[in-house]
Order: sequence, then C-alpha cells, then structure tokens
Amino acid sequence: MLHRLVQLYQDLDRLIAAIPPSIGLLALRVALAIPFWRSGLTKWDGWFSLSSGARYLFEQEFKLHIFGQALAYPFPLAAAFLAGLGELVLPVLLILGLGTRFAALGILLMTLVIQLTIPDGLINFHLPWAAMALGLMAFGGGRLSLDALAGGLRRRQAPAHQTMG
Repeated sequence: MLHRLVQLYQDLDRLIAAIPPSIGLLALRVALAIPFWRSGLTKWDGWFSLSSGARYLFEQEFKLHIFGQALAYPFPLAAAFLAGLGELVLPVLLILGLGTRFAALGILLMTLVIQLTIPDGLINFHLPWAAMALGLMAFGGGRLSLDALAGGLRRRQAPAHQTMG
C-alpha cells in the first residue's frame, strides 16, 4: 500500500513537472501586469493629462510612511505622472515579454514606493507583487516572450565564436 502511494506521488510529480516553465512565466507576467495596468488607467484623462483624482491623491492624500513619519510626496504631480506612465508602459512590456527583467524591476521599485505609501497592503498585495517581480527578474520572460524571440534571432545572426560561452 505504501509503495503504491509513493508511486502515485512520483507519477503525479512527474506529470506536474512536465508543465513547461514558459507557461508559468507567462502566467506570472499577466498576473503582475493586470493590477498595475488597471491602476494606470485611472490616472489619465486622455493623452498625458492626469486625472483630477490622481492629482488629488498625490497632492493631498498619499504620504510616504518613513521612520514613523507621514511625509508629503516631493513633487507630487511629477510622481503621479511617472506612476501613471509606469503603470501603463511596464505592464505592456510584461505582457509582451519585452525587456521582462527591466519591466519587473520597475514594477518592484513601484511596489516598494506603494508599500511606503500604503503600509497596510503588504500581505494581500505588495508582498505577492514583489515575489512575482523577483521571480521574473530571476528567470526572465520564458520562451513565450519577445525577449526569447529576440535572443533566438541574435544567436542565429552571431558568428560562431560569439556564441561560445
């Protein structure tokens, strides 16, 4: 009986391990992109025109919680503009898998600032976002990405002595 359970466990483990890593990395990219994209959409009232809500939040509501102090954002409209821009550009790069590691780094840095702004969001939001970003920084976008396509094209065009490594 125990032997059968061990064999079943090993068979299921092999089956799960057969899932291509590129599927998991694509899922990570999409899962991380969605909340930032949706947030970014709320910050604009047209091309490069910040919404009144974004202006209000960054000028009046959002504070950086550092060393027990709640400090106003320096240059709040510039911060709102950059946050809104990052929340639209970086998710697109993640979905496409283009510059994945750099896009994930940008999302991680934004997540750190968001954590300083909204400290209560650590467990439900910021920690999972940071973990996903770190995973993408470590492993890249996977085979289902433009990074992989570009890497394959570079390898085919490079002379043989440059591909040795």
